[in-house]
Amino acid sequence: MRRRVLPHYNGYAGTIVLLAAALLASPGTAAAQASPKSILAASPDSALTEVLENLPGEILHLENAIQGAAREASQTRIAAAVMEAAGQTVREEKGAFDPEIFATGDWSDSDTPSASLFAGAEVLQSETNEFSTGARILLHPGTEVTASLNSLSTRTNSDFASLDPEYQAYGALTVRQPLLKGFGPATTSDLDFAEQKYDEAKAIYQGAVLAVRAEVESVYWSLYASERNHAVTRLIRDRAEAFYDDTNLRAKAGMVGPSAVANAEFFLTQAEQTLLDTEEEMDRHSDRLASLMGRRPNAIRYRSGDDPPRDFPLVDQDTLVAVVLSRNPDLEALARSADALRALENGAVWDARPTLDLFGGLGGRGLSGSPQDVFFPGSAVPVRTDIDGDRGQSLSQAVGGDYPAWNVGFVFSLPIGNRAGKGQRDRLKAQVVRADMDLVAGQRKLEEDVRAQYRELERGSERLAIATRGVTASIRQVEIGMVEFNNGRTTAFEVVRLAADLATAQQSYSAALVRTARAAAILRQLTGGWYPDSGNQGDPREGE
Repeated sequence: MRRRVLPHYNGYAGTIVLLAAALLASPGTAAAQASPKSILAASPDSALTEVLENLPGEILHLENAIQGAAREASQTRIAAAVMEAAGQTVREEKGAFDPEIFATGDWSDSDTPSASLFAGAEVLQSETNEFSTGARILLHPGTEVTASLNSLSTRTNSDFASLDPEYQAYGALTVRQPLLKGFGPATTSDLDFAEQKYDEAKAIYQGAVLAVRAEVESVYWSLYASERNHAVTRLIRDRAEAFYDDTNLRAKAGMVGPSAVANAEFFLTQAEQTLLDTEEEMDRHSDRLASLMGRRPNAIRYRSGDDPPRDFPLVDQDTLVAVVLSRNPDLEALARSADALRALENGAVWDARPTLDLFGGLGGRGLSGSPQDVFFPGSAVPVRTDIDGDRGQSLSQAVGGDYPAWNVGFVFSLPIGNRAGKGQRDRLKAQVVRADMDLVAGQRKLEEDVRAQYRELERGSERLAIATRGVTASIRQVEIGMVEFNNGRTTAFEVVRLAADLATAQQSYSAALVRTARAAAILRQLTGGWYPDSGNQGDPREGE
């Protein structure tokens, strides 16, 4: 069985158990006859410690909870999936600039009736096959470069065909360069947008991890506080039951009236209701931890195995604000979202302009085939071409530049009004303004949050000291109240009220302890994990 380390109330560690010895023991017992000082000395921590140690549940340490949530929390897994999808979108957009190899093939056969004397046959039969291959690439300035090689083979039954089969070839290197619409940023805007969205997704993922960590810490310390509150409530319930039984005995002896019994019974019912409430609170915090980690406890619920830290380094507020502005992942995500829209806007600015493309190309042609004798009507002497060769020879001529060709030109287009391009440009410009304002609003809101959490942390020690004084004063109230009750100078109702005040004071102490730890966790989240690493407390803007 583990031993819980109890907080020290400046010399009054665990003195809430005074309720276990004062409200507590029957006024007719030896404990009731002892002085308050001797009661306090007799049981400093034992009762509360025993209740805490006997609470059922699986012990869970904070670091294990953080690691489990980082792996299994739906928030982080969704953010990781979004980041993966954004990364694949970048890959897809980069693919638009990958070189592409292409090839086509076409086979055809046709019979064409003809009445022309120069067709060479009454039914002209033609068989063709055409092949084309090459490569193309799109460059970031918008330049389209294509290299291609084409080959056409023709067979025919025409008597006037000099070559059968005939091989024609054509090779070309063509370039098309946009000068206005489609130039540069317009070509890469989708890729730039995807890259910025990927950076945004990475920042969102980092923010999700930090947010889950902060939530785990917050819920964990809330579980810690609820366990203490539950232990105190159980002590009060147990002692309230004993107090009720004792009051009944005193009433039967004529020492107190029916109102004292009613007060004791009311106090007991209130304690029992509060006990159920605190148990449900523990279950709620345990269930939330189980949801974050994706694992249910082996026992009835999770139990906190660590105590909240009490000392945190204080950093200058302006330094913390500067860290947030430079490292906060939520702000980084907003900035990248604005940059993504700005990339689309830059592309839309060019696409709102008229189209003016220059194009040109260099190429060559080739011709070869099997020569055939051609007899013209009225002539007995055949005509035969000097061209001879196979398909490879025609391709060689085209590539070798035996029969060169070139072309150059431009394409110009101006939509009247150009409403589509200008509308897209101005729409994106407005979205950029909105995204920039979202970033400014986020910066201002986070600065408020940082300063608020700083004050929470700064006043943590003072708040804890005040809560300690409250517990101490409440203890003295119970001591005095029990002495006065035993001497008949006060009522059972007043004793009940003092006991409730003591429970409230203990809850305030637990809340103060947890509140400071929660503020530190939130500051760690807001500063992107920077706080409270004292080694990083130089200029947070270095390395930006």
